[in-house]
Amino acid sequence: MDEAVLRSLVRWPNVPACYGWLSLDRGGRWRLQGEVVRHRGLAEFIGRNYQHDDEGRWFFQNGPQRVYVTLDYTPWVFGWNAATPQRLISHTGHTASACAAFIDEHGALLVDTDIGVGLIASQDLVALADQLRLGADLQHGELALGERTVSVNPIQAADVAARFGFTTNPEPIA
Repeated sequence: MDEAVLRSLVRWPNVPACYGWLSLDRGGRWRLQGEVVRHRGLAEFIGRNYQHDDEGRWFFQNGPQRVYVTLDYTPWVFGWNAATPQRLISHTGHTASACAAFIDEHGALLVDTDIGVGLIASQDLVALADQLRLGADLQHGELALGERTVSVNPIQAADVAARFGFTTNPEPIA
């Protein structure tokens, strides 16, 4: 978290949280009230100050205010680069190592990583196609990421948030 953000938390500890303004789409783009955040500096600031609370609600700490993030699917969206095949790169620029992979009933590829579960961005699915080996059912197989190979299993999209302990649409806790 940015140092200025940490200082503001000490200075103004009781600022109300914000809900319904910020979201993360399936492409890894931040959206403010539905509009894509195009300012690179703002997107990077959000990414540096993105984390979750104990209830699995993801948020952006904007100075003293916690801005909860509505997730279109998962809290992370990963890209893949053949130049660094061992690692996935999150929408915030964090590197991650895959532990397992899943395919949902819609064909979305998800990876469980050392930083959490995330969706593989659709623009990187073609690049990963040669690394993915699926059985006849198209839901079981293996995904090779550099020298590391992880198992691929089916998952129902409706079960992802509960299985991995996050909330897609955060609300205030009563």
